[in-house]
Amino acid sequence: MDSGQAKDALFEAIALMGKAFASPRRLELLDLLAQAPRNVEELARASGQSSANTSQHLQALHAAGMVSREREGTSVRYALADDETLRLWLALREVSAARLAEVERAAHDYLGDDVERIDRAELVARLADGDVVLVDVRPAEEYAAGHIDGARSVPLAELEQRLAELPEDAEIVAYCRGPFCAYAHEAVRRLRRAGREARRLEEGWPEWRLAERASKQATRNGGGLHEHRHTQTRHV
Repeated sequence: MDSGQAKDALFEAIALMGKAFASPRRLELLDLLAQAPRNVEELARASGQSSANTSQHLQALHAAGMVSREREGTSVRYALADDETLRLWLALREVSAARLAEVERAAHDYLGDDVERIDRAELVARLADGDVVLVDVRPAEEYAAGHIDGARSVPLAELEQRLAELPEDAEIVAYCRGPFCAYAHEAVRRLRRAGREARRLEEGWPEWRLAERASKQATRNGGGLHEHRHTQTRHV
């Protein structure tokens, strides 16, 4: 193989991952797997696809190294391959929203007018003060797979029936899968119609999880650096 062929083969191999992003159905599956691992049937129900189509898309994602799979009895359970895969998906989503007017228009058509938001830094401070109620309005199985510490599980479909469980004298912050998830937008609208003070978190569970892991890693690295410097000082 000459150098030109070798170069072509290299870029063709890299393009396998790009091709995995070329289907809107596969992107939706990645978004669902960012919330929780699932089997084919669960992903088919959540995405409104047939099990056969879902399986084919998952095989393509697996071939590109985007998802891992594990057999559980007669079914196969899929998950995102790792945090790098999640970061890649979130980066694609963020850049497409920033660069493509079509994405912004489609998001508005899907989500409607934006509702008032709160960012992560303010929410962390408010949670520490104990003057805000955080609700996870995703389906219960996604909450069970992972959620923000201190959040209550109140799926959107149950919000009106469980409104009495939420304190009337505290602001309510709703979060869901991410900025393109309609659950939190709709939860805030329903809460405000009920006379409650409410906002949505700017990000979703996947972004929060990555930020928490990065913060913990930075703390560990900082602690190790402090101990290393302390040891050096004692030996001077």
